[in-house]
Amino acid sequence: MKKIGLIGGLSWESTADYYKRINEYVKNQYGGLHSAKCLVYSFNFHEVVELQNNGRWQEATEEMITAAQSLEKAGAELVIICTNTMHLMAKEVQEAISIPLIHIVDVIAESIKSHGFSKIGLLGTRFTMEKDFYKEKLEEHGIETIIPTEEDRAIVHHVIYDELCQGIVCPNSKASYQAIIERLASRGAEGVILGCTEIPLLISEHDTLIPLFDSTKLHAEYATKLALLPKEQVS
Repeated sequence: MKKIGLIGGLSWESTADYYKRINEYVKNQYGGLHSAKCLVYSFNFHEVVELQNNGRWQEATEEMITAAQSLEKAGAELVIICTNTMHLMAKEVQEAISIPLIHIVDVIAESIKSHGFSKIGLLGTRFTMEKDFYKEKLEEHGIETIIPTEEDRAIVHHVIYDELCQGIVCPNSKASYQAIIERLASRGAEGVILGCTEIPLLISEHDTLIPLFDSTKLHAEYATKLALLPKEQVS
């Protein structure tokens, strides 16, 4: 079993969900007292949000590189970024380390393609929805992305930062998300990516008629499967 390096604290609520899912997967595979070998680098999310809101993305990139390099030096054999938005600098992070960084969008795209879908809705922070890094990565896989309207994007972003990242789960917000998902479906989305690792704290596949792609679940389980493979099969 290889050590998984988690870049977390982005927010800590979703990092805790990653840790739980990773260890549940290992336990389901091996039973007994088995659990995953993990190393966690946890940010103070307030400081990261300050960089995001002030457009200081180069500083944020440097912080992410430091986190990944620290995990590698500590013995991590693969790394995951436990958030969608900070995959904005995934390329730079991968180039700065010699161990694999498992890109969340690649994992999600493979799941979407396995369903035969090519047109997908995307929910996430306004950075994830509005910047090109996510849509371009999906396009590499032949998947077209539909994002919510400006008004709906504001709602989605507000709920993530002002509620979910602070541990608040509000029924009214769930209803708002359900309505936004329905509007994406009416525009041709065959499914919707829960493209923020906090969103699954609010809504799940049981809450909608359209298929949902839980980025946290898919990413955590894929990374764990790799960690359980022989070393020569991880690259």
